Amino acid sequence: MATAQSITISKLESEVRQRSWSGRLMAVAGAGLIGYGGLFLIRNFTSLLEIGIGPAQVGVTAARLQATFPGVYHYLSHVQVALSGFIMGLGLALIVLGLGGVRRGYGWAFWGAVGSAVLAVGVALPMHYPYGLDTLGHLGPIYADVGIFMIGAACGLPSFLPKRR
Repeated sequence: MATAQSITISKLESEVRQRSWSGRLMAVAGAGLIGYGGLFLIRNFTSLLEIGIGPAQVGVTAARLQATFPGVYHYLSHVQVALSGFIMGLGLALIVLGLGGVRRGYGWAFWGAVGSAVLAVGVALPMHYPYGLDTLGHLGPIYADVGIFMIGAACGLPSFLPKRR
């Protein structure tokens, strides 16, 4: 027969496992963002166009854009370099929050990671759809990354919701 103490210890062990998986999966998603941002940066200097985006989506090659509108080309390049830095910065923040705070049970780390990810995806994704920039090659890696993050958040959510008494 289980005692109240053994039930409490078992419940605590379960929460520790949930938080551990939550933090690890959030960190994996963060590492994915660093990788994606790095590819984004490399593509900027090799073809300007992003992963999964080509002349069919934008109506022009990078070489033609640079020859015809060099100012626009350089502006787009600078925006992409800045964006890649922000993508990688968010990735690093998710790693630190996940491994450093969520795994230790800090609610601020969990909600900070969730809020950061929701804000980034909520602002970044919608503008892809009306302009036909929603190719699977372009957004597929982000969909996969968001999926991993959501599984991580779902694993930890019970540990970070208010407890009923």
